[in-house]
Amino acid sequence: MTDLDTNDLDTTGPTATGPTATGLDAAVAALESARRTTLALTDADDAELTAQHSPLMSPLVWDLAHVGQQEEHWLLQAADPDRTPVFHPAVACLYDAFEHPRATRTRLPLLDATASRRALAEVRGRVLDALERAERTSPGSTRFSAGMVAQHEFQHDETMLATHGLRTGAPLLTATPTPPGRPVRPDAVLVPAGPFPLGADPVAEPWALDNELPQHLVHVPAFRIGRVPVTNGEWAAFVEAGGYDEPRLWSPAGWAHRVAAGLRAPLSWEPDGAGWWTHRRFGVVRAVDPAEPVQHVDFHEAQAYARWAGARLPTEVEWEKACAWDPAAGRRRRWPWGEAPATAERANLGGTALGPAQVGAYPAGASAHGVEQMIGDVWEWTTSGFEPWPGFSPMLYDTYSAPFFGGDYRVLRGGSWATAAAAVRPSFRNWDHPVRRQVFTGLRLAWDA
Repeated sequence: MTDLDTNDLDTTGPTATGPTATGLDAAVAALESARRTTLALTDADDAELTAQHSPLMSPLVWDLAHVGQQEEHWLLQAADPDRTPVFHPAVACLYDAFEHPRATRTRLPLLDATASRRALAEVRGRVLDALERAERTSPGSTRFSAGMVAQHEFQHDETMLATHGLRTGAPLLTATPTPPGRPVRPDAVLVPAGPFPLGADPVAEPWALDNELPQHLVHVPAFRIGRVPVTNGEWAAFVEAGGYDEPRLWSPAGWAHRVAAGLRAPLSWEPDGAGWWTHRRFGVVRAVDPAEPVQHVDFHEAQAYARWAGARLPTEVEWEKACAWDPAAGRRRRWPWGEAPATAERANLGGTALGPAQVGAYPAGASAHGVEQMIGDVWEWTTSGFEPWPGFSPMLYDTYSAPFFGGDYRVLRGGSWATAAAAVRPSFRNWDHPVRRQVFTGLRLAWDA
């Protein structure tokens, strides 16, 4: 497999790949950017692509074909069901995520990598022709669906990076450096009480997905929130203080899971015998950097840490207000820092870093309240369950959100270092089971005011 090249990933943000560009060009640029990343992450032999590195993750070859099958479904077959498909129905059904759980996908008669890449290329050629025709006859009619499909592929790119993170053996990916951190007070920032327009503005965010809508006014009581995410150094203090051995810090469900799973530290952390920690990251064993945001912790661990620290996790409404609200202007911002696009000076996005940047690395990315690194680096757990906003209406992909409302899911906010700029925004809502930690999850503390 070749090293990841920064030219192959979406590191430039919405200037080139997101909805702030004009018309169909933005969607096509996003589709092309996502595809470059997909192909870079699957540039390996069949043995590597068909291996299952964890029952929680698909073999990479499944993700490779799945993104093309979904692209054909939403951008070709949905508009013309009588069209002869590239993915025959008997093959397309193998890539139904609801029908085939991840743990079982290695047992399916999947397309091999060569056939998958050939199918993706054929679908993409047809899609570009179809989008161009649709734009001539009905301008704007396919822009959202194309943007949705691009975001879907970016999400699978992040999933594939998580799969790479779980594999053992020699490194396959090479990281690009992030800006150095700087000393930042690990204090709490006050967010005053008041009204807040929660959710995406569909004019400013034309690619917002259904669970981000409709925007509606809510009253948010005053609260305080951590200026930066919780770091590895802070988490190590929790471990060394016996936080994993103290049931009172954990919810009953969390403690039962901690015992059953044998959790002692974040995923892949190991003591080196001298009171320090190492971890494996994409095939490289290195010392845990105390200045980086902690990642690979589940909701139960995050909640226990917050209690140990005399704090709590924020709600997703609090998180979004701290991220997007500009109290001086009395309005939402497009990004925490304002309207300008995401860049490498403002946020760690796009996947090339292969890990979080140190806290303090992005002063230009601070929100109006002075809260830093809310976009990128690590997904941040909130206390909120995944529920629809009032007035929710499913989009054309009507099983994207609705089947997951309720249950034990917890919402995560902000994206991670592996998230594409075109696939995240302050209103974006991710969700997962509270026991999941193979994804790039961390936390930020909150307190009542």
